[in-house]
Amino acid sequence: MCKVILFGGTTEGRLLAQFLDENRIDSVVCVATEYGGSLLRGCSYVKVIEDRLDGAEMEELITGEKPQLVIDATHPFAEIVTENILRASENTGTEYLRVIRDSDGASGDEAVYVDTVDDAVAWLKDNPEGKILATTGSKELAKYAEIPDYRSRVYARVLSTAESVLKAAELGFEGANLIAMQGPFSREMNKALLTDCGIRYLVTKESGNTGGYADKLEACRECGVTPVIIGRPAAEKGETIASAKGLIAEKLGFDPVRQISLIGIGMGSVDGMTKEALEALDEAELVIGSGRMLRPALSRYRNKPVFDEYNSGKIAAFINENKGYTKIAVLLSGDTGFYSGAKKLLEALSGEKRQIEVFPGISSLAHFAAKIQKSWDDCVIVSNHGRKASLIPLIRDNEKVFSILGKADDIMTLAGKLVEYGMNDVTMYMGENLSYESERILHGCPKQFTGMKNEPLAVVMVENNAAGETRLNPLTNRGDGEFIRGQVPMTKEEIRILSVSKLNLNRNSICYDVGAGTGSVSVEMAVKASQGYVYAVEKNAEAVELLKNNKKKFMADNLEIVEGLAPEALRGLPAPTHVFIGGSSGNMDQIVSEILEKSEDNVRFVINCIAMESAAQALECAKKYGISEPDISQISVSRGHAAGRYTMMKSENPITIICFDGEGKKC
Repeated sequence: MCKVILFGGTTEGRLLAQFLDENRIDSVVCVATEYGGSLLRGCSYVKVIEDRLDGAEMEELITGEKPQLVIDATHPFAEIVTENILRASENTGTEYLRVIRDSDGASGDEAVYVDTVDDAVAWLKDNPEGKILATTGSKELAKYAEIPDYRSRVYARVLSTAESVLKAAELGFEGANLIAMQGPFSREMNKALLTDCGIRYLVTKESGNTGGYADKLEACRECGVTPVIIGRPAAEKGETIASAKGLIAEKLGFDPVRQISLIGIGMGSVDGMTKEALEALDEAELVIGSGRMLRPALSRYRNKPVFDEYNSGKIAAFINENKGYTKIAVLLSGDTGFYSGAKKLLEALSGEKRQIEVFPGISSLAHFAAKIQKSWDDCVIVSNHGRKASLIPLIRDNEKVFSILGKADDIMTLAGKLVEYGMNDVTMYMGENLSYESERILHGCPKQFTGMKNEPLAVVMVENNAAGETRLNPLTNRGDGEFIRGQVPMTKEEIRILSVSKLNLNRNSICYDVGAGTGSVSVEMAVKASQGYVYAVEKNAEAVELLKNNKKKFMADNLEIVEGLAPEALRGLPAPTHVFIGGSSGNMDQIVSEILEKSEDNVRFVINCIAMESAAQALECAKKYGISEPDISQISVSRGHAAGRYTMMKSENPITIICFDGEGKKC
């Protein structure tokens, strides 16, 4: 007895037989020829029958084996065989599954299907390379004007009426980009137009054969053009291989073995992908990626289904729901180990029956460093793509800093800050659209970049040969005399060293300095949290000016000054990981509770108090909000002063330091 009887002799039959064998499903596979059987001889759970069975013999086989499912994966033109299999299944009361051949290019399987012209325009905006032929009529033409460079990129084919031509011309479609002709058009005419204009995408409505729809798609297939089709394909009788696999797994109650390849595409050009990555992509039944990451698959593997998505959770959910795809390629930008989504995907996709392989690509750093002929083994590497990170402290302290950029004004903003902090002697290297035809690489001093916009796909490397002179060591501390001071009180050096030490900062900390004064603690926090941020909150106008001066002196660009009174001034700021309170203006409890209310994780508090009343308030907060016993110290510092021939010790006010960890909302 077996669970499945499969009638094959086709590629679809062979693939399904291998699928059953991989998942250890006892099956009988019927093929008409010895050659068909030879392709399955390596299978362990499949019994092969090499014979042409008539209807009665099929019924006898099904009766004897008593399978749960009969699968018909015979040739689409073998109509009599299909009728016999169906009848034998019905006569024996066995469930029947017909597997149809995936449609050929003429039906648009390589196409992108959307619901409206607006959806088509949105998709084309996310795929910015390649010329477009719009064949959806003059009434919808205005929507294509949203596409960047549409006057040169979009070719409009409209009816040869004065009204249509005039309307198109008013929108900016003219000259070679306006084609006024009466359809329908033959396959040859479509091919000639696609070839002569260098079209990459053709937008059409699913109008049926009478509207020349099939000829458009056939021309696209022969010319390697991607159809963007408005309207969904009609349902067919039977199941494709992918859907059949999913149904088989569901009906027989097993979780199929899945082979998932996480593929780094490098910079984006197919030519830059590794041989291993291309081979994995060749074998994939489904390709997942987003935007420009899908372009290598669309240009090279037009017959593969694709899922346009970048969110790791949604990708995992799609794979879980579509069990029929057993070989899946997920395309990721750059290198899988360099600021890549591969890390989250590996966690989201883990499972017993999932065989996951990772294929690295060429990172933007490796490509760019080679282009500018610089080594990168001595480079500090960060990313500003979708993140808020200040590069100035890193450039101040290191000879080479590399960063991925994310916004069109990133390069000019960075250059402006370098000039502002007096760092115009550094050398900037900028690269954009790496590996594409529009790749551009520039270098110069910051002033040369202050008015320049960059493409979103951009990187920067900055060389600071004077880093040894400007470097601020996070392991040492700045003396009181190094700060610009006025009449505003400042946390003295010994107290500052101990207080900052008790904060237990790391380089990514998000810090508040409440009651920041001159900013001596703020600067120390900013130096130690060089890849984090410090928000210095101060209500006194004179102190705010001193804060600004000290920020500029120490090039502490990751220090943001917030003028106002806490807790109101804290609203709208990112949740902190570490908080120093040097002055609360009597609002200690409100400040602590406001901070913990916005925080997801635990927060480290260090509170300095001169007055006993402030210490009492801080201790009450520590007991009320702390998750363990508070750490309490009282420090009295005496400093030596010359008194004639003698040195006299003069005491500073004793400072009470109260430290505790407050519990965030989700802890």
